[in-house]
Amino acid sequence: MEVFGSSGTRGVANEELTPAFVLRVAKAAGTAWGVDRVAIARDTRATGRMLADAVASGLASTGTDVDRLGTLPTPGAQYYAERESVPVIVVTASHNPPQYNGIKLVGADGVELAVSDLERIEETLLAEGFAVAPWDETGRVRTVDGVTDDYVDELLASVDRASIADAELTVALDPGHGAGSLTSPEFFRELGCRVVTVNGQPDGHFPGRDPEPVVDNLEDLGRLVRATDADVGIAHDGDADRAIFFDEDGEYVQGDATLAALAAAELEAGETAVSAVNVSQRLVDVVTDVGAELELTPIGSTNIITRIRELEATGERVPIAGEGNGGIFFPEFRLSRDGAFTAARFLELVAEQPVSEIVSPYDGYANVRRNVSYSSTAERDAMLDAAANHAKGADAELNTRDGYRLDYGDAWVLARPSGTEPLVRVYAEARDEDRATELADGMYETLEDAKSRA
Repeated sequence: MEVFGSSGTRGVANEELTPAFVLRVAKAAGTAWGVDRVAIARDTRATGRMLADAVASGLASTGTDVDRLGTLPTPGAQYYAERESVPVIVVTASHNPPQYNGIKLVGADGVELAVSDLERIEETLLAEGFAVAPWDETGRVRTVDGVTDDYVDELLASVDRASIADAELTVALDPGHGAGSLTSPEFFRELGCRVVTVNGQPDGHFPGRDPEPVVDNLEDLGRLVRATDADVGIAHDGDADRAIFFDEDGEYVQGDATLAALAAAELEAGETAVSAVNVSQRLVDVVTDVGAELELTPIGSTNIITRIRELEATGERVPIAGEGNGGIFFPEFRLSRDGAFTAARFLELVAEQPVSEIVSPYDGYANVRRNVSYSSTAERDAMLDAAANHAKGADAELNTRDGYRLDYGDAWVLARPSGTEPLVRVYAEARDEDRATELADGMYETLEDAKSRA
């Protein structure tokens, strides 16, 4: 696909992702869907309202009525889609920096569109085969209030509220100025937790930290956990479909360790977990220990969703799926990543034992990541060619499902192009940090050298 990557389409707002382009995307979606009504939601980004206006205009021009939900976490928009049986267009760039924005398309079942559905909309977009309604049949636009409260109520009804409340937990929360600022503080208080926050005001300029919940952006949350004697720290990305945790000592918990701990609590023999090609050995070990199966996909929620659906269609039970970035699926709840729901399921474990003890079985792995930016297709292609040549000369098992993953037995390294930013990402994991750093740096230097020669 040229337009829709692993998680929709994104770009720098008003430069790459312009209102004119967004208008065309909305017209293509309205045409391809051919439904009477579509909803729109957005995260807190400064350009969100501008682009949501363009979406509304594009949909209405095809004769589609529009429900405007306002600022809402992406999983809240998915809840509305499923409840009302209407597709939703979400204006969000998720974890990307503040200058970015994007478009995510959700079906009437509350699930991000499968690759085949995205391709159909993309074909309509590129061919500009848009439906055009007569002036007196253009769509009507209405504002829908109260969806944030309804979404929180559904979450409360879907978790073990009593066990969490009985534990009298203190939660340190960092919504990162994103859409989760409007829902997660209330949700955790309604679960019976004492809640303290940092970066809790919705602000599309993200003054406290960038939207991506990685360790370098979360120092304030670690300090808040320690200062308030909190039981757990929780951070979201810009649209709150991810959750990252800190333990009771204010120490960052690797997302891969969280996924492994939740998988250990969910999986039984004969069941299947789904993850991406950058899967940690932590999850591999859990799946092996319980006698379950592990299916790997290219990176990105769209690819994971597609594989879950394929497996469920054959009768496989998939109780958990996701990636180590905090984006976790509980398909029997909804086939969507939901940061608040994930956090509540983790709180069910925290009610029984401290975070450090929950994740301690999954210590002993070192993860190193590097990013190499590029400014042209030529630079990107040169780096990927270099990664391919690097892989050919390595004494490792090669997986090319998404980029180039080299498995050395004691460690692995992966280089792949980002689906949302002009970056080639490098991931490495080993039980020894020096070994992981060595592998990551080796690949990084190979890519940088190729870029300089492009």
